[in-house]
Amino acid sequence: MKITGFDVQEKEINFAQLSRIMSDLSFIHEGQWDYERVTFDVKMLDATDEATYFLRQQAVAISGEIPKDNAVVKLLTPVLGRHYYPHGVEYDEEFPEKIVAKCESKLKQLEGELNELGV
Repeated sequence: MKITGFDVQEKEINFAQLSRIMSDLSFIHEGQWDYERVTFDVKMLDATDEATYFLRQQAVAISGEIPKDNAVVKLLTPVLGRHYYPHGVEYDEEFPEKIVAKCESKLKQLEGELNELGV
């Protein structure tokens, strides 16, 4: 599910700054990058349905190469997905309201951090 209504997509930012912000907001990117793309994830567990959900904020390099600190990346539209073992993450379904609310809260924080930097 694409999450809209937040002023994060299309923002351009230095990769080092973005990495710091995302880490502060509990997003991780471990091995989820190549030289042109990066994905930051927040993993959420729902005990009600024993499901695992991921809020994903992806970005693409517009200058330089990821993970170099001086690379400039452009943020894409954030997405929410549910993990299904062993098949992967599905994005096209209904999601529990409490999970959507957590995602919206996290994206509001991201939006605020970007605005503080003037991005």
